Amino acid sequence: MKLLELEILSASLSETERFYKKVLGLEPYQKEGRLLLFYRIGHTRLVFRYAEGIKPVYHFAIDLPNNRFFDCYNHIKQKVPLLPLENGDDVANFVNWDARSFYFLDNNGNILEGITRYPNRTIAEEPFGPQSYISISEIGLVTNNVPELADSLLQEHGVPIFHRQPRSDKFTVSGDDEGLFILAEKGRDWYPTGIKSYSFRTRVLYYDNGNINHILR
Repeated sequence: MKLLELEILSASLSETERFYKKVLGLEPYQKEGRLLLFYRIGHTRLVFRYAEGIKPVYHFAIDLPNNRFFDCYNHIKQKVPLLPLENGDDVANFVNWDARSFYFLDNNGNILEGITRYPNRTIAEEPFGPQSYISISEIGLVTNNVPELADSLLQEHGVPIFHRQPRSDKFTVSGDDEGLFILAEKGRDWYPTGIKSYSFRTRVLYYDNGNINHILR
């Protein structure tokens, strides 16, 4: 599954533009006044839509080549504080997923994750830079009923339960090693923080099983 486009809300597009240039080296390829900001992150289009009067918080992950993970880690660590894990480290080793991650907050308070997935065997020839980002590979979807949403994604859209993560009533992952929906119960902590998960407007365009599908929540 490939996430082709992700649209989320931001309380400040000007601060978002400054952050993503300074920390991730990204420039918007399009703007629509004070309403929309468009980025390309690998094969994913990331769109920020201005939201007045609320401060939405999301979780999403950026996929990194296997051989550029620590280059990106060192780059980001020089720009912003990384979020500590429960063991005091700032790199998570997910054995079941055969993946490594690190986490940080953007200007909106979104929990961003840099992740490399070794089963995908992605190697970049060029030195690390904004062109190294493969895609946005995860987006968190918050719901009052995780099993119901997981079943709906499977039955209506054909998105399977991720085979590396057992499903549960409060947390389930749907998709595959290329793209994932992280299904979290409302009020659950976003890992590795104490930030509670709540549902905010999210639009996703994704490609799976030869079809392009659309989700708006």
